[in-house]
Amino acid sequence: MENYTMEGRTYRYYGQEAPLYPFGYGLSYTTFRYRDLVLSPPVLPVCANLSVSVVLENTGLRDSEEVVQLYLRWEQSSVPVPRWQLVAFRRVAVLAGRETKLSFQVLAEQRAVWAQDWRLEPGTFTLFAGGQQPGQKTRVPSEVLSARFSVTGTARPLRGC
Repeated sequence: MENYTMEGRTYRYYGQEAPLYPFGYGLSYTTFRYRDLVLSPPVLPVCANLSVSVVLENTGLRDSEEVVQLYLRWEQSSVPVPRWQLVAFRRVAVLAGRETKLSFQVLAEQRAVWAQDWRLEPGTFTLFAGGQQPGQKTRVPSEVLSARFSVTGTARPLRGC
């Protein structure tokens, strides 16, 4: 076998075709609303980590749990990358009518791409936060927020940070 790419072999690389039951799909007895997605800093050096916060509100009548998912999309890359990649998730219990603020760290190594070596590249990225994958066709009662951030500097090997 000479071709080790995953293109055409896993749903992460199938272009616009989505899986029937994507990661995180499930039923809930309540509804959730996401708001106030904050990325800090919005412009960061190539080796820096990104801080993320989002507010999750249980807008339904029942106490329930939600799996909050963060996905990263490279807006441009020197090598083929997935449409988006799961970089964090957390199951959170929220009482009916209440809200909670969640904080995450997206590490620099989670932005690394494979180009004969793990590399960090500058550019623009989009981070998605919600109860499902971005653009998911099989809808669940949850939405997905998005925000962009930029990475500055020159490309470098991950081990060089």
